[in-house]
Amino acid sequence: MTATLTRPLTVTEAIQTRRSVRKFVPEPMNQEDLREILRLASLAPTANNVQPTRFAVIQNPELQAKLQEAAYGQAQVTSAPAVIVVYSDMEDVLARAEETVHPGMGEEQIKTRAEGLRQNFVQQDVAQRGQWGLTQANIAFGFLMVAARGLGYDTVPMLGFDPEKVRELLGLPAHVQFAGMLPIGKRAEEGFPHHRHSVERIATFY
Repeated sequence: MTATLTRPLTVTEAIQTRRSVRKFVPEPMNQEDLREILRLASLAPTANNVQPTRFAVIQNPELQAKLQEAAYGQAQVTSAPAVIVVYSDMEDVLARAEETVHPGMGEEQIKTRAEGLRQNFVQQDVAQRGQWGLTQANIAFGFLMVAARGLGYDTVPMLGFDPEKVRELLGLPAHVQFAGMLPIGKRAEEGFPHHRHSVERIATFY
């Protein structure tokens, strides 16, 4: 298995060299690199440190083939050595709200803050909480792609899949919300060069 780069890319290099890659080198991912990419993605900010993002990491060819079917036959799902399904689970967050509070705050503060977090969402239904959590998971999804490229790996973000089928395949509860599916590995193609609007086209300065 190929190890990480001698020197990780800078953030600027990672962003500028990221491409949406759909053909991957057929070799397993270095597991230390994979865990480090997930660790870096977990550092993405979340409001009130809620941390609703979850990662389902699939490296099983049989399951990847089934995910490919759920993704309308897109070949990158089985070309990549791994696929990361990124989703939010706000019900898990609220059930274990104490875990979101820094342990250095002490038992009473942990209890108080956890209860305050639950109260913040008590007026929302499951779907509303799920949508709020998804906004946080989307941030982590972006971090995940940059972290992967920083260690020399490539990805392609996917939203083209049947969420119900993916939930069923992964045994996930109905309330989770998907940020996307991310095949990951070493590129076997260069991918298309960037074609983006200029800053002047997309930004208004006040």
